[in-house]
Amino acid sequence: MEKEDIKSLLEIIDQQVSSSILGGMEEQYEELEELGFITINRHSVQHSASITPLGMEFLDHD
Repeated sequence: MEKEDIKSLLEIIDQQVSSSILGGMEEQYEELEELGFITINRHSVQHSASITPLGMEFLDHD
């Protein structure tokens, strides 16, 4: 995933308290989780993502 794609998706997640995973984008969310930028909550029917402190740092440092 390109840096701008990562930043764009993190901005979407950051705008919400708990962002539902957008349809068809599970792979991108899993990649962000592997990078440590988000945490995926898999304990509900609709998985959701929350941004981590590392993800916030990535957003803050262009």
